[in-house]
Amino acid sequence: MNEGVRHNWLRSGSYNLLLNLQSLLFGFGGFYILVRLLDKHSFGIWTLFVATTTIFEMARSGLIVNALIKFLSGGSKVERAQIVTASFFLSGIIVLCCIALNVCIAGYLAEIWHFPGLAKMFYLFSLVYILQGFLTQFQCIEQARLSFEGVFLSSLAKQAGFFIYVLICYLEKYQTSLISLIYVQALSNLVGIIIEYFYVRKDLIFSAKLDWEWVRKLFNFGKYVFGTSVSGVLSTTVNQMMLGALLSPDAAGAFNVSSKIINLIDVPTNALGPIVFPQSAKRFELQGNDAVKYLYEKSVGTILALLIPCLLFLLIFPGFVVHIIAGYKYQETIPIVRVIVLCALINPFMRIFGPVVDSVGKPRINFVIVVIFTIINLPLNYIFIKWLGIIGAVYATLVADIIIFSVMYIILKKEFKVNLRNTLIYAARFYPEFVSAYIKPIVKKA
Repeated sequence: MNEGVRHNWLRSGSYNLLLNLQSLLFGFGGFYILVRLLDKHSFGIWTLFVATTTIFEMARSGLIVNALIKFLSGGSKVERAQIVTASFFLSGIIVLCCIALNVCIAGYLAEIWHFPGLAKMFYLFSLVYILQGFLTQFQCIEQARLSFEGVFLSSLAKQAGFFIYVLICYLEKYQTSLISLIYVQALSNLVGIIIEYFYVRKDLIFSAKLDWEWVRKLFNFGKYVFGTSVSGVLSTTVNQMMLGALLSPDAAGAFNVSSKIINLIDVPTNALGPIVFPQSAKRFELQGNDAVKYLYEKSVGTILALLIPCLLFLLIFPGFVVHIIAGYKYQETIPIVRVIVLCALINPFMRIFGPVVDSVGKPRINFVIVVIFTIINLPLNYIFIKWLGIIGAVYATLVADIIIFSVMYIILKKEFKVNLRNTLIYAARFYPEFVSAYIKPIVKKA
């Protein structure tokens, strides 16, 4: 690897790590305060609301993000203007569809989750959808230049705004409403848009006429990622939704606590994902399948090396972690954490699969896999929740993860000759390499 490529990797990786660290700090910080600020029922309702709106946001992002970054990064100046114009058009269409669907289901969800005020929350969130659409477009344009500074700062402003508000409410003992939280989200997104604009204003070039050929190209590339994103987020939120409908919003809130705990130790996976996609695409063009095989095995191995110590601690001391993070009113979360650790161990293998197959021009494979996962996960959740209650949602996800990962591995082995043993070797090598590269130089200087 030459020095320029290494520098880009380190720079991109550093910003992505910072992005995930600030998401961890403010995202988890907001959760930490909300779980204490709101009663169990209100927190459960907020959990279900966020899970639902995330599905719509991921739908829009899935259709646009990867396609826009891929085509912008290699397009000429004229093509970039046509691509940006086409992407804004597509984004606008999907935002309108999301808002329409949002309005249609608001009343139904308010009824099955037994919270009349939920409908108003969904209606108001339409404003946030629009603002998020602009922010994501701007961030993608910057990422296409392999630049992440504006993305980091705009995301920081977006998440810090919400965190600061709930922190003030907590310190001042002000009982905020769920509606107020949505207003704060809208304002925070607006601040993020203003910041990101200054980083991309020179790249915001538009064509005088909408090029339908580029609309078609963006849509055809993004449609599978779109389906993958929707199916993926649906598969991770359906358990909370079913818990809310079959049991109560309180049960959904308790499950969400365990998910947040796992998110705490999932930073390495989230940080490497956005880097693997563009790097895999480049290396596939230059070096073929061998490069993709190495990138997958090395990425998963590195993530495992970082995750395993944290997961072991969580497995041994789940009660301690739950009490520290959520207090003593979520005792039912403790057994959930023990099982969800197993899901977290499989997660890196599954998470890196998507960027890898997308990067080599086979998003349809990822789409089909995630759809199958969702189809399997839905009935499993219904059966296991009915049978075992809250803990059933975790067992359902674990069974679905094992089935789908088996399918993924068959594909990886066939397409790229991936060997799981190599991921474990890279994981084991990580520790001595880390000591040699970082610890020993520090000791010598001391």
